[in-house]
Amino acid sequence: MDDQQLQAWVERISLESFRVPFRHKATFNRRLRATGGRYFMKSHNIDISWQQYETFGPAEVEKIIKHELCHYHLHLQRKGYKHSDPEFKQLLKEVGGTRFCKALAPRKPAAYKYRLECRACGTHYLRKRKMDLRKYVCGKCRGKLSLVELPGARV
Repeated sequence: MDDQQLQAWVERISLESFRVPFRHKATFNRRLRATGGRYFMKSHNIDISWQQYETFGPAEVEKIIKHELCHYHLHLQRKGYKHSDPEFKQLLKEVGGTRFCKALAPRKPAAYKYRLECRACGTHYLRKRKMDLRKYVCGKCRGKLSLVELPGARV
């Protein structure tokens, strides 16, 4: 699905569920991860998360679109468009939108690339980033540190 198909889809949902046309722009945003969509109050445009569409499919994204259209139509009518407003909650319930989008799988954390070893007491510390050993000492005995690159680490 591309942005033109999304635009047509949002316009159709707006007419079917709200009986009011959507006259602005709807696009996919591939960077959105923590939210399903965004409504911009100044431009009245809507962004929809591409990851939500890829992961959960059109049924879930339709609920997200309805959520963003609730913000859109209530804002243009100068009614309560915020999540806490009763008008927003009521309209969202009527059209069958979702209050919260499903959570995406968390990104895999970066593996540790370096190990710092204390020359005096042997304590080791795992690090993701390289650091300047002239500035730091061991936290336990204040001894000098040495840097060991872990196998399989990509630098």
